[in-house]
Amino acid sequence: MIEVTYVDHMGSDLSVVNSARVSFSKKSALGPDGLKEEDKRLIKYLAREEHFSPFNHTFVTMHVKAPIFVARQLVKHEYMPLNEVSRRYVDFTPEVYEPEWRSRPEKSIKQGSGGPIQLEDDVFSAAVLEALRAYESLLEQGVSPEQARAVLPLGSMTEWSWSGTLGAWYKMYRLRTHPTAQDESTEVALKAGSILENLYPVSWSALNDF
Repeated sequence: MIEVTYVDHMGSDLSVVNSARVSFSKKSALGPDGLKEEDKRLIKYLAREEHFSPFNHTFVTMHVKAPIFVARQLVKHEYMPLNEVSRRYVDFTPEVYEPEWRSRPEKSIKQGSGGPIQLEDDVFSAAVLEALRAYESLLEQGVSPEQARAVLPLGSMTEWSWSGTLGAWYKMYRLRTHPTAQDESTEVALKAGSILENLYPVSWSALNDF
């Protein structure tokens, strides 16, 4: 199962506001009911006009668990450092992700997938079982974990700490929720988005509105 969990964060919607207001040597404060209406309007203006730098004076760390083939796509995002579990150091038998199978896309499309399909035989489980047996055998024969991992499938689950500013998280979210994005990457993005929405409700709403 793909998992995204909150670890830590810095800043709030007010941080975004004051990072923008500093241009005029001004600073806002929370009102009795939270963020003031003029500050909410400012955040909406920043998002609408694509003034993204104030959104980058925040920082969020999450813990993500997903298949290796998903992690290798998400690692491409700029300004989002990550630290991943290393199979140079651990040698427990990995959990393997079992997809809900989708068909190949139309011939005119080079990436993505089509609708759901049913396999005629369970070739996936057989291949995974054989790979895990080979992994255990290599370890039993004294092969180092950093080499034995070579036989593990790309569907093996990995985990990493992933951090970034609100602006960086939003860029990832926007790209990975696009209709052409891979479904598994979209699942990560949506779960991250629900966390960000709770942490920065006004900013997250404004960014997604525009």
